[in-house]
Amino acid sequence: MLQQQVHIINTVLMILDALCIIIAGYGAFYFKYCVSGCCWVMDTNVFVASVMFVMFLNNYVMGQLDLYDDIKPSSHFRNLRLMFKAVFFDFLGLATGVFFFKVPEYSREFMLMFGLLSFIFIALQRFLSHIYIDGLYKKEFNVCKILVVGGRSRCKIISDVLSCQLSWGHEVVGRLGIGKEADEDDPGRLGTIEDLPRLLRDEEIDEVVFAINGSRSVDLMKYLRLCKKMGIPSRILPSLWQPLELSLSVEKCQDIPFLTVPVDNFNATGLLYKRILDLIGGLVGTLLFVLMYPFIAIAIRLDSPGPTLFRQKRVGQHGRSFYLYKFRTMYADAEARKKELMAKNEMKGAMFKLKNDPRITRVGVWLRKTSLDEFPQFLNVMKGEMSLVGTRPPTPDEVETYLPGHLKRISAKPGITGMWQISGRNQITDFEKVVELDCMYLDHWRFLDDLRILFKTIVIVLKRKGAI
Repeated sequence: MLQQQVHIINTVLMILDALCIIIAGYGAFYFKYCVSGCCWVMDTNVFVASVMFVMFLNNYVMGQLDLYDDIKPSSHFRNLRLMFKAVFFDFLGLATGVFFFKVPEYSREFMLMFGLLSFIFIALQRFLSHIYIDGLYKKEFNVCKILVVGGRSRCKIISDVLSCQLSWGHEVVGRLGIGKEADEDDPGRLGTIEDLPRLLRDEEIDEVVFAINGSRSVDLMKYLRLCKKMGIPSRILPSLWQPLELSLSVEKCQDIPFLTVPVDNFNATGLLYKRILDLIGGLVGTLLFVLMYPFIAIAIRLDSPGPTLFRQKRVGQHGRSFYLYKFRTMYADAEARKKELMAKNEMKGAMFKLKNDPRITRVGVWLRKTSLDEFPQFLNVMKGEMSLVGTRPPTPDEVETYLPGHLKRISAKPGITGMWQISGRNQITDFEKVVELDCMYLDHWRFLDDLRILFKTIVIVLKRKGAI
């Protein structure tokens, strides 16, 4: 119910913020109209478009600045600073739009007043809203009174979280310990779990949170049934959860709840967007590959005997094997000669890299420098074996040397480019650093990160800073 309250409160705040922008827009319009001696006019479509643009952009920016978070603001000054930053970006966006679309005779005085009034109205509305939520409404009759059951340390975690949770009124009335504990001097301790039936009958308690640390001596189901029988909602903090160790989420499959331990930041919606981007980028890349193929094929064949395309078995997501395609940049016997060169490997760890590799042909040097050798991999992207952005797919013999912590880098689809490629691939010689960059990408992934990495990759390729 607490998250539902957060959703309702933030929805109301978003509506109020939007109304503040609309009122500020009309206020700025009439201010400019009066200052100009009632002779100033503004195209109605331009005015409406300006207000609507700022309104929607403001909701997005404030969301990105955690102004629609589930945590109460720590201070009004911090809130004020974030709101000023949001309004600044709002009108920076509006000014960019006016310049880009070359809107004629757009009044700077109107824009300045629009921004100033927007900040004043939003700041005043937020200040009054939080005073109402934190003070006035919490004194009403419907404040939710919560009892916490469990050990002192875990109950403190619950109490600390609830104390800063955004809601329209809740209060932690105390806690019940488990068995005979040494912390009987705890002022918040109302007894032990055996006292739960009495407290639920005699005290004003609206909800019970069980934060039991995996104690087998407690028949938790008995107390859950008791709460349900008495009409009191209950929650469970899983004993599996430990601070800073495991992140747990709850998912339902046909009404059966599952505790899930996520290993990265991907979700179904994000993966859908990522696949759409792969299909669009893969289609463009494949068309370019088809156009350049005849010319590069002739150059490769004239330079050295062997096939035009190099086909090598690689390891993809969670150990799936596939064949990666590249334009051939080495002599036909390159794989056989690799064993002879292993002693000269410049990479520390489970990767092979040699700066002046004698197996590379003259055309291969040029293909690698321009990154044209990578274009056949767009076929892998179209087939769903790879993504535009991800971790580089290792060979099976590399994976055989991996430690358990290294396997995380193949927990997602491999990519043509990624964090390693835009972070100075030619300068990184430690495999552990590669793993660190890959894990950072997986743990903090956002769709915008893929767009940023693709943009940086294009810049690197155009500047010819080295192979991607």
